[in-house]
This record gives sequence, C-alpha cells and structure tokens, in this order.
Amino acid sequence: MPTFESILDTVGRTPIVKLRKLAPPGVDVYVKIEAFNPMGSVKDRLALGLIEDAERTGTLRPGQTVVEATSGNTGIGLAMVCAAKGYPLVVVMAENFSVERRKLMRFLGAKVVLTPAAAKGSGMLAKATELAETHGWFLCRQFSNEANADMHSRTTAPEILADFAGKRLDYFITGYGTGGTLKGVARVLKRERPETKIVVCEPDNVPLLSSGIPQPAVGSHPLFRPHVMQGWTPDFIPSLTQDAVAAHLVDQFVPINGGESMRLSRELAQKEGIFVGITSGAAVSGALAVAATAPQGTVILAMLADTGERYLSTPLFADVPADMTDDEIAVSRSTPNYRFDVPLPPPPPPTAIAAAVVPDDAAIAFVRDSMSDPVVMYALEWCEFCWAVRKMFAKFKIPYRSVDLDSVAYQKDNRGGLIRAALTARTQVATIPQVFVGGQLVGGATDVLGAWKAGTLQKQLAASNIRFDDGGGIDAFSFLPTWLQPR
Repeated sequence: MPTFESILDTVGRTPIVKLRKLAPPGVDVYVKIEAFNPMGSVKDRLALGLIEDAERTGTLRPGQTVVEATSGNTGIGLAMVCAAKGYPLVVVMAENFSVERRKLMRFLGAKVVLTPAAAKGSGMLAKATELAETHGWFLCRQFSNEANADMHSRTTAPEILADFAGKRLDYFITGYGTGGTLKGVARVLKRERPETKIVVCEPDNVPLLSSGIPQPAVGSHPLFRPHVMQGWTPDFIPSLTQDAVAAHLVDQFVPINGGESMRLSRELAQKEGIFVGITSGAAVSGALAVAATAPQGTVILAMLADTGERYLSTPLFADVPADMTDDEIAVSRSTPNYRFDVPLPPPPPPTAIAAAVVPDDAAIAFVRDSMSDPVVMYALEWCEFCWAVRKMFAKFKIPYRSVDLDSVAYQKDNRGGLIRAALTARTQVATIPQVFVGGQLVGGATDVLGAWKAGTLQKQLAASNIRFDDGGGIDAFSFLPTWLQPR
C-alpha cells in the first residue's frame, strides 16, 4: 500500500466487487462500493472536487466559511475536506434526515443548521443560499456546480473504464441525487464505451424523471412525495440531472420500491457481506430488474453510494433489535454460566477489599481533606456509571471535583488504590463512584440519579450554597447508558 500525504489523497479508487449470491445464473452483476471512500460515501469525491475547483478559480478565499445544503453525505464529505484544508463549514440539512449524519458532521467540526421537514430539500437549499448571501460565505451549489460532474468524469469514470478494460460492460446502474455521478460518468461511458447502456433508478412513488414533467423554475416538482431513499431524489430535478437527460445520456429508467430497496440492503449484508445503505439496495434492485430479462452473459455494474452506518436511525434498522432475540436467548441458555437468568457470584465484602490494600496516612488525609470540596466524586476515569453522573452534572451545571482513582495522576506508587482503600474504610462502601455533597455521602451512580429524581439532591446542593439548573424536568436516569436504562 502507498503512503499518503493527506486523507484527501485517499478519495476514490473504490473497489468493484462481483455479487456471488444475489445475481441470477448467467448474468454477472458487479457493484462499485463507494463506502470505501474515507468518509464512507460517493460524496467524498464531490466534496473534494467542489472545494479544489473553488480554490483553483479563486471563488473560495483562504479561511472563508463554506456553506452547503445536503441530506448528509455531501456534508460529511465537506466536513472532512474542510477540516483537512482549514475552512469553517456550515451545513444546512432538513430535520428528517438521519441523526447520525448530524453527529458525524459536528464531530468533524462543522456547524449543522436544521430546516423544517415540511420545507423539503428546496427549503434547505434556499436557507443555504440565504446564509451565503447574508454572510458572504462560499456556497458549494452541489446540484448545479459543473465541478461535481467533472470530478466524476476525472475519477469515477476512468476507474470503471480501467476495471472493465477488455471486458464486457453492458449496463451501468445508478440513481441521480445531485446528478453529478450520472452526468460525469455517463458522458465518459457514452464516449468510450457506447455499447454500455445507462440506467437511472428512482423511487417508484416519485417518478420525477420518467414522468417527463419538467422541473418548475421555482419550488418542488409536482410529483415529489416522501420516500425512503435519502440523498437519491430531492424534491426537485437538479440542473446537472436535467443536463444528463437533455443530452440523451440515459437509456432507461427503472422504478424502485422502497421496501424492496431496504430488503436488498439487508440481503447485501447478510448474503454478500457488503454493508451499505438504502440507496445501494435500491441500485441493486435496479440491477436485478435489468438482469431478470437480460440475455446470458450480460455484465451489469451498479453504483453503491454509501455505508450502512448512515442509516442506524432510519427504517432500515427498525426491525434490528438491540436486545437478544428468542434464538439468541436459547444460545445463551445452552451453557450454564454468565446469563441474565442466573445470578452472578456475589462480590467480595467491602472488608475483604479494604484488607487487600492498607491505606497510609497520606491517603487517609487526602480523603479527609477532599471532603471540604462542595461536591466531590471518587471515580474511575472511563467507567460508564461515573460518566452517567458526569453527564448529569454537566447538564444541570453542578460544579464538582472528580478524583479519577485509576488515572495517570494517581498511578504512581498505587496512590489511587491507597486512596480507594481509605475511602472504603471511611464509608464501608466498595463500589465506585462515590459522590459527596457538603462532606455527606450521597452514594453511587444510581443513588445520585435517584436523589435528583426524588428532589433530595437539590436540597443538599442548596444547603451547601451550590448553584445549579433545575433541568427542565429531565429524567435523571436517562443519563445512564442504554444497557443500564430501567426496562
């Protein structure tokens, strides 16, 4: 493997893989898996292409804020590119797109501005335009920017040509989204491989292209309806897509059922080991529809746009349980130990733990002196129970001191162990965390959360003149990790 000077140098060169189980006999169906891009989607290409074109043309100034409307994947790609190049980024996204996309963009340093779902894709685009005009930001214009299609003509299409050099390639299957992949790849294939038919898929309940009804100058297309294929078909026909259709680059339209696209996404995972999103299942659905009537020996390539991790909060994962199924419970019960229906061995008594380490005078004095702090928590640095308390304190703005007994600061000469032994000797409680308010033990994580829920913790804080927020009725136990939540 080569070494790279930047993460941006890893964009593209994604693999083409043959389907072994889903394709019908006698027809070869291949998929180009764009999830191998660094941020997991085909839109990494678009993001890099738009920013580098803007840098070359001088339309993007050093340090200027970048803004774009996106269903998520373009924003994630832009967040990567802007982080690597040092541009602030504001992403505008309709509120109904998957939550994990927002978190990924924010994790990469972008700001995410949400627009009402009722305003649809055209609303988020209008908001991005408004922000760019008001603040002098650089607007990417992914739906109309020729740099989008050009990037696919320079990268995606040549990759396909190289992988199928000297081989048959009868069909290229894709959705359209912004139109960049469609226009950029199709025009190169039409020139270099004119025998390859270009097939465009769209949701069967949103046949914007196949209807032949033109896109209005302003607002949504009259046939737009909500659909499950995020990023594939906005509520308008982008100009890049219109260009591809007008240039007769498209040979066939295939309607795709939403339920079928999700089924095939799961089938790709469970039968082929290919973990991709809903639109990828839709593309394979289109490929299989073409394959069903194609002659023996036909070769089909479908574009798989992104990774399945973009869809954890969508209907794609709605039927995937977090808890064990009946079959999994049966597997658990097939051996005798480490089961939820069999008690675990009791922990050793506190005295046994205390006896294992004998606290010295310094540890005893440390525990005594730390009680003068208004709120102190003896904790383990990455314990989930401790973090539940940390999250609650942060949310309710409760100032506190955390003594992380296992952290590097307390490792020398087992200082953390000695302090813990001194703490156990004082309280006769062996578990961690232990939280004190005004020198009085409140208890462990569930004790603290329960005390807040009962209102007694607020009284202790007030008695010690500690200011805090009331939390607006938030259930304190909601700060526990999912597996610790009351059922």
